[in-house]
Amino acid sequence: MESFDLAVGLGAAWSCALVRDVEVGALNRITTIHPRTYNEAKNIGESFRDGTPVIMNLTDLDDADAKRLVDFAAGLVFGLHGSIERVTSKVFLLSPAHIEVTANEVEPPKAASRGFFNQS
Repeated sequence: MESFDLAVGLGAAWSCALVRDVEVGALNRITTIHPRTYNEAKNIGESFRDGTPVIMNLTDLDDADAKRLVDFAAGLVFGLHGSIERVTSKVFLLSPAHIEVTANEVEPPKAASRGFFNQS
């Protein structure tokens, strides 16, 4: 991984920032995290920040904590230019910017007859 210093001019003051190129290579790891409390958000953030796709399974959380973690994950992927995909109602895939996710949308089965199922 290459790194170099970049001088940034801010009026009369100058500061240096470390800039890193992201290694793009074969995907060899996906982390699955099954948090049981909101405090495990740190584990999700650290894995994602390191460039690893994360499957976040929130099925063991109550709805309030699950919503907080989804909000956290949305901010995380926005800040690091990644993406978030809903897999099921409480399972999400967080993908870093260098990972492309494709999905084949399956059309839900159509009801044979609306009148038969609508008994109102």
